[in-house]
Amino acid sequence: NILDSKRLIKLFINEKPDFVFHLAAQALVKKSYEEPVLTWKSNTFGTLNVLEALRAIQYKKKCVCVLITSDKSYKNVEIKKGYKEEDQLGGKDPYSASKASADIAIQSYFNSFFKNKKSKIRLGIARAGNVIGGGDWSNDRLIPDCVKNWSNKKTVKLRNPNSTRPWQHVMDAVNGYIVLSMKLNVSNLLNGEAFNFGPNYKKNYTVKDVVEEIKKIWSEVNYKIIKLNKQKFFESKLLKLNSTKSKKKLY
Repeated sequence: NILDSKRLIKLFINEKPDFVFHLAAQALVKKSYEEPVLTWKSNTFGTLNVLEALRAIQYKKKCVCVLITSDKSYKNVEIKKGYKEEDQLGGKDPYSASKASADIAIQSYFNSFFKNKKSKIRLGIARAGNVIGGGDWSNDRLIPDCVKNWSNKKTVKLRNPNSTRPWQHVMDAVNGYIVLSMKLNVSNLLNGEAFNFGPNYKKNYTVKDVVEEIKKIWSEVNYKIIKLNKQKFFESKLLKLNSTKSKKKLY
């Protein structure tokens, strides 16, 4: 439990990790409206606890840490360009705001503590796009919801068919995290930097595009677009990531 700071610090001191990958989070936008305090605790204060645990071992041994935030850490102004690592962070919904806050906290800790030449922590920030693939059965996820419904011969209701996301397979994102950790392990040149991990930003797909792709290979696909008189909670309509930096510096 990353909210248990004392136990987390004790774990780091006892285990002396060579690598740390921090992915723990409350990762659902809709749930962030239902449980905003849990979302902030998990995403922001949980990350702070991980940083404190790293600080507890920073002079004892070398440790490479990749901290994953989100593509939603960027202040989304609904423009078609892909967001770059130096763009402004922010968020309207509790999930996005909590992730942007975590990102800012990471940068603060790096500059305040880990940038110290005596510190043995090497740290990278990873901002990934929307992940699809095996193991994700959370509610309000496009593909899991589709599979659940179509497996029971039910019609999927698409509320935002024209919304775009930087879709990518989970293994592509994981590959990026591992490559980043390897680069940090052999050199400190990238220490403290942030990297985007997403698909070609010129080929973003809408929700409807993804469903139509599935329809090509699954005869049970059936969906209808529903009109919402009033959106119950805010969701970004357009999201793009520019991963050029990752391609140039990591691959």
